[in-house]
Amino acid sequence: MEVTAAPPATASPATAAQTIADLIPHAAERYGDRAAVRYKRDGAWLDVTYAELDEIVSEVALGLIDLGIEPGERVCILANTRPEWSYADLGATSAGAIVVPIYQTNSPEECHWVISDSDACAIVCEDASQLAKVAAIRDTLPHLRTIVVIDPVGEPSSEGATPEIAVLGAIPLEEVRARGRTRSPEELDARRAGVRLKDTYTIIYTSGTTGPPKGCVLTHGNYRAIVDMVEQRASLQSDAGDVVYLYLPLAHSFALLLQLVVLDLGVTLAYFGGDTKQIVGELAEVKPTYLPSVPRIFEKIYTLVCANAPDPEELAGAVRVGVRVRELQQAGRPIPDELQAPFEEAEERLFKNVRAAFGGRVREAISGAAPIAKEILEFFYACGVPVMEGYGMTETATAATACSPEAHRFGSVGKPFPGVEVKIADDGELLIKGPNIFQGYHNRTEESFGAVEDGWLHTGDLGRIDEDGFVYIVGRKKDIIITAGGKNLTPANIENDLKQCRWIS
Repeated sequence: MEVTAAPPATASPATAAQTIADLIPHAAERYGDRAAVRYKRDGAWLDVTYAELDEIVSEVALGLIDLGIEPGERVCILANTRPEWSYADLGATSAGAIVVPIYQTNSPEECHWVISDSDACAIVCEDASQLAKVAAIRDTLPHLRTIVVIDPVGEPSSEGATPEIAVLGAIPLEEVRARGRTRSPEELDARRAGVRLKDTYTIIYTSGTTGPPKGCVLTHGNYRAIVDMVEQRASLQSDAGDVVYLYLPLAHSFALLLQLVVLDLGVTLAYFGGDTKQIVGELAEVKPTYLPSVPRIFEKIYTLVCANAPDPEELAGAVRVGVRVRELQQAGRPIPDELQAPFEEAEERLFKNVRAAFGGRVREAISGAAPIAKEILEFFYACGVPVMEGYGMTETATAATACSPEAHRFGSVGKPFPGVEVKIADDGELLIKGPNIFQGYHNRTEESFGAVEDGWLHTGDLGRIDEDGFVYIVGRKKDIIITAGGKNLTPANIENDLKQCRWIS
């Protein structure tokens, strides 16, 4: 079965930016004094407007130009999710450079592979601990000529700088911005105007099952296309005070896509404070309306509720009632009397407390990057926190399919985005075609995984498509277990069941 979604829009419904390089000035012109960035400092939440974001990004971009960064050169970012990650990312992109993210948890050896394989000429590090990783491998990186640090804080040397800064000659990000203020804005206008949709926007390294990570080459056209697609499906509203809380690593394509969609739509992006143990508390403070997450946060809350439930059958009954009532509400149909009373009881005893754990305003959550059990999706839907599952890969510029509160099936990863085609190969593999498909692996033209044949990306995932076009992922080709009797089994289902045990992480 093959499913072709509706064609994509010909232009962005938001800023109408042509590439990712000119997204921020368009957003500033359209959204001006609205809050673009929200971050926590000394216990208080502070805002940066779209106009202020444009100024910061322009200073970073011009500062990088002043440091000699040329169009097409690679700039790595080695930092946790924080506003400065976005400033560096958007600034480098505006200058025509190619951003190469590195996970902040990577070892020096892993950092070395990404920096050397991408031939990066510059890297933006978060602090002294990340600078130390670069210092350990600096002598083996002949192409790396510029090192920038976001937080130049640490034990100072006799010269007044941290040892890492002294040894590496790292330049504080604030100094980069100061350099940018000495340059002409026309230089940046020319750089942005020179970027084309076919130009590489980012190279994101993904871990393979064998060998070192491979760099997925993704163009401005790939991400401009997927941003437009997501905006047609997402429930985010630019004029409704929507807030997206982001704790996911911006080195991952999932968070990167959300960042671009949020800024293109004029919504507020609230960055977590840096401590994952404080996420629940920060959700209560930020009160987001949209929450992108990996399954683990939902699994933890679900298992906690199940462990404390005095009667598992009573909990299951409340979920069944909640799901039915929410479905009727979504369809605009009346609630039967026999459902109303038990629903109100469950609402008072359970549902409202679960919503409060997310800040009380979450209209939709999206779960990606890993599978999530159907029972968990039903639970949160019943509670009034609809968790919609989506599917994609770095090779699809993050996304390819997604459910929405208006169109979903529990256990499905949804329908393809507008302009994306999906089909199932003869061996059960899910194939995807669309303008969001990547350009191949950097320096790895011989790689077979993720091969694109006749425009179809071979995902490596086994799937099925139901009669209404909803896609289901049933396993990985490489994970198939063949029994002595010749039967093919996939371990995904039992793995999902095991993850729901409170004693298993």
